[in-house]
Amino acid sequence: MLNPKDIIDLIADNLRKTKNPFGIPRFAVNNWWKKANVPQQGDALLFTGLMYQFVPYIETSTAYLARVEDTRWADYLKYGKYIPKLLSGLGLAAITPGREKKKFNGILMDIAEILTKSRVDFYYDPRLDDYSGVLLYDLGDQDGFVQHARYVAAKLKQNGVKKLITVDPHTTYALKILFPKYTGVSFEVYTYFELLNLTSKNGHRKIALHDPCFYGRYLELSDVPARVLASVDIECAPIASSGRFTNCCGGPAESISPKLSTEVGSRRIAELEKSNDPIVAMCPICLGNLRKAGAEVEDLSTVLARQAK
Repeated sequence: MLNPKDIIDLIADNLRKTKNPFGIPRFAVNNWWKKANVPQQGDALLFTGLMYQFVPYIETSTAYLARVEDTRWADYLKYGKYIPKLLSGLGLAAITPGREKKKFNGILMDIAEILTKSRVDFYYDPRLDDYSGVLLYDLGDQDGFVQHARYVAAKLKQNGVKKLITVDPHTTYALKILFPKYTGVSFEVYTYFELLNLTSKNGHRKIALHDPCFYGRYLELSDVPARVLASVDIECAPIASSGRFTNCCGGPAESISPKLSTEVGSRRIAELEKSNDPIVAMCPICLGNLRKAGAEVEDLSTVLARQAK
């Protein structure tokens, strides 16, 4: 295992200085919208929280962390915060495969497509789309999280934002539960799949749907994606551990112990594969971690976009 304090300090330092946990300049992280037909005005702001955009960089960085875990080189990670952010951020961006960036940008384009198809009145403004800071909260740096959350909440409020459409469970939990508690600022928060109205003539399918912890246990929204999938004639196979009793993908541990993360993910894959149906995730962290542990996984939005064509 890596030293948790070294990792937390590095992430917190990146977030304070660059407003994202990896120190990557915004222009390098968030550009999916340039090739998407997204409205610039509407009733609710599509707020990605940059989570899908970060996954390729998470996969690249954790691959390097896995190499040094339990070696003497792990002790040098604490010096990472002294490297100039522009240098380290652009370096990480340069070594992250372009095909992976394109793949996860495509997921966001799928979400925008099915929202448009469902006639949802939304808009996207990349200047207002920030990381929520939720990883600091998950890792126990509550003060760092609150400081960043206040920045994000104030920025949204100053720009007149009242309604938000989220695309991942971590950001949804942060905005819906943590922001009101720690910043005193509340928004109307909806997951994108709560707003969908889709139909399909593409025939019946069956999938194994993985419930992420935040949707299943804390927000209790697992039944909503199942209903949306049923509307396009996609059946969810019974999974023993699901809903409020879902099992973790291992993702939350990946920055502290890649080995433990892969072990937990492998156990979850074994549960999902019992149905012999294609595995579908609805969280960028789950998607990345289950793939890293060896599974073929698609995102919920991609499945819905394809089935609703």
